[in-house]
Amino acid sequence: MTTAPLHGIRIVEIAGIGPGPFCGMMLADHGAEVIRIERPGDAANPKDPLLRSRRTIALDLKNPVAIDAVRRIVATADGLIEGFRPGVMERLGLGPDILLAANPRLVYGRMTGWGQTGPLAPQPGHDINYIAQSGVLHALGPAGGKPHFPINLVGDFGGGGMMLAFGMLAAILQAKATGQGQVVDCAMTEGSSVLMSMIWGFRAMGRWSDTRGTNLLDGGAHFYDTYETADGKYVAIGAIEPQFYAALRSVLALDGAEWAAQFDPRQWPALKQRLTEQFRTRTRDQWCVAFDGHEVCFAPVLSFEEAVVDPHNVARGAFVEAGGVTQPAPAPRYSASATIAPIMASAHDDTVLAELGFSDAEIAALR
Repeated sequence: MTTAPLHGIRIVEIAGIGPGPFCGMMLADHGAEVIRIERPGDAANPKDPLLRSRRTIALDLKNPVAIDAVRRIVATADGLIEGFRPGVMERLGLGPDILLAANPRLVYGRMTGWGQTGPLAPQPGHDINYIAQSGVLHALGPAGGKPHFPINLVGDFGGGGMMLAFGMLAAILQAKATGQGQVVDCAMTEGSSVLMSMIWGFRAMGRWSDTRGTNLLDGGAHFYDTYETADGKYVAIGAIEPQFYAALRSVLALDGAEWAAQFDPRQWPALKQRLTEQFRTRTRDQWCVAFDGHEVCFAPVLSFEEAVVDPHNVARGAFVEAGGVTQPAPAPRYSASATIAPIMASAHDDTVLAELGFSDAEIAALR
């Protein structure tokens, strides 16, 4: 096979920001035909990778004629993505009851922060608020310091757009088997919570403290952290397993008996301070040479520019250029099918409407 895994699936994306477009990008990367509907005057930014590999049409959703056109387009689709607050699509006349009545196999994907129901559902918010409410943000940050948010990766993209893409594909598989579509209610609060499932398990087993920055994976352990080097750069150490920790001790000549108590949290602050001092004695590149060939779970902390030209990333084709924009390549990879080479967003394309069966007169009326 050479076609992409989602070839033959059509998705309508009502233009939004952040997690909705990310979901559309994921589906388009893997072969779905994603038609993005934008407001007139809102041009897709050709430098935005989130908008790659789909075409856009401009429709004024305040115009009843345009609403009829959206219904007509969605009637041909397998799925729809929308990211408005609860009730907005219903007020537009594009709610799931209407669209599913016309297309019973439709999967109606709804992307919000708080979900479609509950006391917070109508409230505004951003990634930082959703991961705060879910308990995730409390676990992120240094010991004795305030919570640190990981950009907007956990709420918007991991717990939002990626979760919605998964949910939509699960529902599309069921719809193809049964002919019955449904609504996918994706809330970033719940999606970010799911990403923390392992940590909830650690808590249940007595292996995780609610005091952030004191645990195995949150910067508490001396053998799982980043360290500044002599040139102001950083390296990352992840020597959890005994054999990797032994290799770390070997490379750094950590011979004292205190280093043997690897999993004694009482020793971690002092041992971390000693590693902090030791790593500052050489540059990052010198440490790369020192750790080369030793199974320590070591990596240099690379900048964007460095990551693009890193030999491993180059060998894997981890980054590509499209439209003059360097960006991550589609992932994951498949053994028997292809992903879609990124094509950057272009101007609104009336040929999409023509392909969907709209006449010249109908297109002119919509314009």
